Amino acid sequence: MNDRINSVITGTGSYVPSERIMNEDFLTREFFETYDKKLERPNREIIDKFLEITTIAERRYVPDDLVTSDIAFFAARDAIETAGIYKEELDHIIVAHNFGDVRAENKRSDFVPSLAARVKRQLEIKNPKSVAYDIIFGCPGWLQALIQADYYIRSGDAKKVLVIGAEVLSRVSDPHDRDSMLYADGAGAVVVEGKRSEQPTGILAHTAQSDAFLFSGMLHMDKSYNPDKPNKDEIFLKMNGRKLYQYALNTVPQAIKTCLEKSNIHLNDIKKVLIHQANGKMDDAILKRLFQLYDLTESPHDVMPMTISWLGNSSVATIPTLFDFILKGKLNEHQLNPGDHVAFASVGAGMNINAMVYKM
Repeated sequence: MNDRINSVITGTGSYVPSERIMNEDFLTREFFETYDKKLERPNREIIDKFLEITTIAERRYVPDDLVTSDIAFFAARDAIETAGIYKEELDHIIVAHNFGDVRAENKRSDFVPSLAARVKRQLEIKNPKSVAYDIIFGCPGWLQALIQADYYIRSGDAKKVLVIGAEVLSRVSDPHDRDSMLYADGAGAVVVEGKRSEQPTGILAHTAQSDAFLFSGMLHMDKSYNPDKPNKDEIFLKMNGRKLYQYALNTVPQAIKTCLEKSNIHLNDIKKVLIHQANGKMDDAILKRLFQLYDLTESPHDVMPMTISWLGNSSVATIPTLFDFILKGKLNEHQLNPGDHVAFASVGAGMNINAMVYKM
């Protein structure tokens, strides 16, 4: 059998901010139901219901002196060290994010130069042929960047690619919107290398779609719910949570199944399902629906690792952070061994969906 080039993850890294924000920290927050309409229920009731729906008890925020490109750099440096590669050999540096660098004292999104260029500079990579660029693809951005890395490697255009997902959502969430309790900050990264072998390994298959025509408005930017907020020009992330929940249930399980079929892998052969950590209950429902597509009534209790209860939703950073934790033994009940199959999946603004099957 002829050997083939496989896209293999050889190093992982992550950055988790040290500032823990507990649900109780929102007890004094003034919440609004919609624009100009206050929530009449007590904050304790609002927060308890939020925990029940999302499973989120705490989240992490970056300190005021850091921005997205900084934490992307921290995760990238970690991944490069884990991979043990010479950084000047990187052919591409891809940073997935959605808001650029948003500073604590100025909430405007700063995209120029690209965050990838800023990370490359912080890594002190001098090779001009190491191409650095950003990808904006909602929460599925990191996984989509990994898909692009696979295309580069299998085409022969690249041998080593650094893929980063980083986000500081704490500065783009409306403090007067209860959805702000969902959002967190963080960064994760991987180094992907081309490896020759006779048997397929690494990235086996992937799929993606964009339902922009009908569903692009489910996540958007708009003014604060609080009409008395001093800076009325600021805009914040807004979400139609109920519709997004149903959309995810209708589309993500089928996307994973399609990807599994492309790779000729049955769901029973999947060791772990790593879903974007957006909402604990939603991810549970997605997993249940996925197993129903295979006429399976129950899923293994440990098939879907979760970090959202204590890290919150850090968008593009959730999956690479979760993967890094597993490979470095930071989630004691979860391990991956050579030969194990992993399914990745994400859904987010756009509306964008993607999935991937990976063999360790």
